[in-house]
Amino acid sequence: MKEFTYKINGKEYKVAVEKENENNIELKVNGKPYTVEVENKPAPKLAPPKKASAASAAKATSASAAITAAPPTASSSKKAVKSPLPGTIIDIKVEVGDSVKKGQTVIILEAMKMENNVNASSDGVVTKILVSKTDTVGEGDTLIEIG
Repeated sequence: MKEFTYKINGKEYKVAVEKENENNIELKVNGKPYTVEVENKPAPKLAPPKKASAASAAKATSASAAITAAPPTASSSKKAVKSPLPGTIIDIKVEVGDSVKKGQTVIILEAMKMENNVNASSDGVVTKILVSKTDTVGEGDTLIEIG
């Protein structure tokens, strides 16, 4: 049996996992029983890595170096400008095809009754605008792509 102690908002909870299968977990929280339905199957546990010889380790290292040294593809070179907080788009300062510099204001976002400048994350050309004026966005939503 696995036992855990959690503190949430200053209150301590003792959780004991009684049984687990692929669909349910039976547990007790502070002595009270609960059954939790599992929607996603947990990832399989991986075996610990085997010790490799120096020659195979060198081959693996050079292979990974070759992969990381590969030039970026067109899709990976795009940079996303994301919303720093939830709010409403009140102005879009650029159009597709415009050149932008890192730090340039590209969107004005109203959040909590304040106007916030959203700036370009890198130099480049605006390849896609994913929002319109008056759209409501969440924190982390992609607003513009720069290529």
